[in-house]
Amino acid sequence: MTETSRPKNQNRHLLIELLICVILPTIILKKLSGDDSLGPIYALVFGLSLPLLFGLYQFAKEKKFGFIPALGFISILLTSSIGLLELDPKYIAIKEASIPLIIGIGTILSLKTRYPLVKTFIYNDKILQIDKVNDALESSNNLGNFNQALKVATYILAGSFLLSAILNYGLAKYIVTSPSGTAAFNDELGTMNLLSYPVITIPCMIVMIIAMIYLFKRIKQLTGLELEEIIHQ
Repeated sequence: MTETSRPKNQNRHLLIELLICVILPTIILKKLSGDDSLGPIYALVFGLSLPLLFGLYQFAKEKKFGFIPALGFISILLTSSIGLLELDPKYIAIKEASIPLIIGIGTILSLKTRYPLVKTFIYNDKILQIDKVNDALESSNNLGNFNQALKVATYILAGSFLLSAILNYGLAKYIVTSPSGTAAFNDELGTMNLLSYPVITIPCMIVMIIAMIYLFKRIKQLTGLELEEIIHQ
């Protein structure tokens, strides 16, 4: 794959993911939940099955199933269960907050393991030339200082998930108020699904970018390498 074709493929993949995981489920939940169409139960199952099937396809394609995708599957299954079992809609808000909160706690706890999640999100070989950075850190005897910088970046990253948990809870509590198992409940789920990207994703991405900027700045200070020298072009 050429360098110019890789960004095009990534953009195409992002558009497909948005279509399958956001746009189509939103349309199904909002437009096909009436009794004159699929009905609330079948629309809920059909709408939520699309991101679930897309996740299974990605798993079959990449032959790996990580911590974050696993929580995504659990989130979809919990939403389906709340609707199908006609539980109190307050559990949607609790579920929406619990998933990013678990990820945030897991991010901090992963510092105690050999595979801290900050390396999955930021410090990975898809973004940076890791071997080049590590060699420079060893040459300058700054591995210890860099590990400390990774800890700080981890706490900033965990902060983005805490922010997501708060925004998720507030959005779900405000929007999803109708009894579960009804067309109105599905319509509100669709609205929440659609609004979650601008309302939740954008602020959390800003915090994550702050963590990236901090880490890249520390790499420059500790190695003397410019960003252009270590980032994959």
